[in-house]
Amino acid sequence: MTSNETADSPDFSEVVDLCSQLIAIDSTNTGDPATVVGEREAAQWVVDRLEEVGYRTTTLESADRRASVIVRVEGTDAAKPPLLMHGHLDVVPAEAHEWSVDPFAGTVKDGYVWGRGAVDMKDMVAMMIAVLRFWKRAGVQPERTVVFAFLADEEHGGNFGAHWLVDNHPELFEGCTEAVGEVGGFSYSVDEDTRVYPIMTGEKSLAWMKITATGTPGHGSMVHADNAVTKLATAVARIAAHEFPIVWTDTLTQFVGGLGKLMGTDLASVDPEVLIDKLGGFGKIIGATLRNTANPTGLAAGYKANVIPSSASATLDCRVIPGQEEEFERQIDELLGPDVTREWIVHDKALETPFGTPIVEAMTAALKAEDAGSHTLPYLMSGGTDAKAFSELGMTCYGFSPLKLPPDLDFAALFHGIDERVPVEALNFGSRVLNRFLLSL
Repeated sequence: MTSNETADSPDFSEVVDLCSQLIAIDSTNTGDPATVVGEREAAQWVVDRLEEVGYRTTTLESADRRASVIVRVEGTDAAKPPLLMHGHLDVVPAEAHEWSVDPFAGTVKDGYVWGRGAVDMKDMVAMMIAVLRFWKRAGVQPERTVVFAFLADEEHGGNFGAHWLVDNHPELFEGCTEAVGEVGGFSYSVDEDTRVYPIMTGEKSLAWMKITATGTPGHGSMVHADNAVTKLATAVARIAAHEFPIVWTDTLTQFVGGLGKLMGTDLASVDPEVLIDKLGGFGKIIGATLRNTANPTGLAAGYKANVIPSSASATLDCRVIPGQEEEFERQIDELLGPDVTREWIVHDKALETPFGTPIVEAMTAALKAEDAGSHTLPYLMSGGTDAKAFSELGMTCYGFSPLKLPPDLDFAALFHGIDERVPVEALNFGSRVLNRFLLSL
């Protein structure tokens, strides 16, 4: 322990250096196993940080250079079911010339830790490790057993990370009833004294679709009415221009109602698009959860400039609200039109979990102890996380990576963005909140 540190007065200041060190390990996940780098090195770094204070860890390699680390901390109350805390070690690519700092240097300046993964999600990993190291130094033991998982491959679906572990080593998570990971617990300032910390209680489904148009092949110089490329282009343009209707899920209803109370107004009667605009950067996160989406992301057709091909295809990145799967397929079929077929490339399930649960109450209390102006609300995430994998083992999944952010920081833009960074003070705050949360269960 540090000279001023006790079990009741933890010192988490090392979290900044831990985050910086981890960012400096380039663990870029391109999605191509031949070009993935750094995941094994990041896993070994986690092992070194934990074993040097006395933990026993388990490292599992799903493939060459793909590794995840598990550490189990036994609780004092065997009657309580274990909890899973999970974070991923991989990051998306970064183009260094676009950044004002080296994205893989872990630079600390201007009150921030900069670099790829600073908010997605090496900040949370560093906070988890800081809490674990404090527990060992101070001789702290939680009442509830906690399984910590530091995972590979989240940024490309988890087939070499969370899903691989669930399929091949489910015994590591035996008894875990709940899982906590990304993305939630970051602050949105309503006013100077009031902050909302949204807790992720659901995820839209990830649904990648391939659509294919067929026609009659022929010479490019001829008048040709049955052109597959034209049919495809028309269908893609129709889907891209379509605005799917707003779906009032239980989560959205609770969020809008709760935020309205904090703002002193009835937001349920406000046009949701107006509300999203008023929320600024936070609105980007909420706005993507109001409706189903289908964004064209790829086109493929033809093999020679003067040959009209018999088929043309496109890929769509679709994100579907819980309970909307059948309705979404009906909507897509209407938009595709004749001679265009569809097939799923990837299609997982959407998640939606209750908000009024003891574990959320514990999150709320931990935040309130560190920020008297904090309030929690549920929200549905537009993207996907490793929660999808752990839900297959029957766990109820939440996103809670607590950060108290400056009011003017566009946090949403930092995910996979240029000059990704996390405030130093937010890392210290988050470590304190996580420690309180885990010791209160």
